[in-house]
Amino acid sequence: MNRVITLAVGMAAVAACVSGCSSSGTKSSSTPTATTPATTAGSAAPSGRAATLKTANSPLGQILVDGSGRTLYLFKADTGTTSTCYGPCTQNWPPQITAGTPNNSGVTASLVGTTTRTDNTTQVTYNGHPLYYFFEDTKPGETNGQGVNAFGALWYVVSPSGNAVTSTASASASPSASSSGGGGGY
Repeated sequence: MNRVITLAVGMAAVAACVSGCSSSGTKSSSTPTATTPATTAGSAAPSGRAATLKTANSPLGQILVDGSGRTLYLFKADTGTTSTCYGPCTQNWPPQITAGTPNNSGVTASLVGTTTRTDNTTQVTYNGHPLYYFFEDTKPGETNGQGVNAFGALWYVVSPSGNAVTSTASASASPSASSSGGGGGY
């Protein structure tokens, strides 16, 4: 019986030492680090410059993209220019962040705006909608986030008129074949 108690006490002491000795004074090895929207790949204008909005052809018709051709989305849960996408949401849907007034090319300049997020970063808006990227769009022109229902609402690409494009692309659709119905409606 004493042998069992001694063994149990010894195991507890080893476990306590391992947990205390392995921490090395930092929590980064066991605590995931959340990236802020300004440091998430593709969400911020490089080197503190202003973000860019322009249009591009896609299988969904004409849509809004950033200066690199990456697709921009709106979130149906947002109210006016106020973003409701924070925390884990921004890991999948990084906001388009800008430093200064966004540049625009081929879009309606009067529809381009900004909103201040709760972390004091400045998010680009278009027709009153905060704009986001989708983390699974890894190349310019991809629209993998189209129609995704996540974080409580639907996500849609944005037409040059500033409305959600609610259609989906068919496998055989080409940008020129589907560009006539790019509006959608919000």
